[in-house]
Amino acid sequence: MNSVSEQSTTRKRKKGGETPQPALGKQYKKQHTDFFTDVLIEEPPEACLPKRRKRKKKISDVLASSAPTPATPADLQKMIIQYFKNERSVIELEELKLPDSCFLQNNDLTHTLSSYLKQVCPKWVKLCKDHTKNKSVLILIICSSALRALEMIRLIASFKDNCKILKLFAKHIKIEEQIKWLSKGVVHIGVGTPGRIRNLIDLDELSLQSLKYVIFDWNWRDQKLRRLMDIPEVKKETLKMLETSIVPVIKSGPVKLGLF
Repeated sequence: MNSVSEQSTTRKRKKGGETPQPALGKQYKKQHTDFFTDVLIEEPPEACLPKRRKRKKKISDVLASSAPTPATPADLQKMIIQYFKNERSVIELEELKLPDSCFLQNNDLTHTLSSYLKQVCPKWVKLCKDHTKNKSVLILIICSSALRALEMIRLIASFKDNCKILKLFAKHIKIEEQIKWLSKGVVHIGVGTPGRIRNLIDLDELSLQSLKYVIFDWNWRDQKLRRLMDIPEVKKETLKMLETSIVPVIKSGPVKLGLF
């Protein structure tokens, strides 16, 4: 009797088939419990893969997608305000603003240093003849490094005529030697880094009384594609020198500022 009922039950299952399970969005597995019933247990989701960080754009990426643009007076004015805005009052920030009339024509990236200086200093030969003061220069050229300063000195060979140029950077040159050269004879052009130039000014060993032109080597890029103001320590020294020395002398005399 038992075997007959078992066979009929088996036939019923074969005819009707198994009841289809509804499609589930999540993964489940069957677990056999102590009560002999099939229970659906939710499986934990697979571990999420870590999100990839977005790669920061490098300067080289930006330059590859767009042509470099020459610096403008507005770039310098904006940088001064941004750097000092949390440390200076509104009145002090206003005093740091440079007059538009002090800026020379910008380098449009087609000039060599000699051709640029010839354009912005048309009376250079006369200025050199009239300059007789020690411890002072007529032109200050601010560079990002000693190597760049040496390159700049080579680039002005056709401009300097018979004028004397002094290297104003710290690499392999002691400050005592530079003080000696400034005191000993007349120097017409000083080429160097903002840190060393600022030190000489603070020590009263470099006077700005005869200064006529300040040229920032702004647009040139080093091997890492950084410009003068892209290097944090150089930017810091340059802006401090502007605040304490260059801006006051520009506002009190006929000193012109150029962005090469």
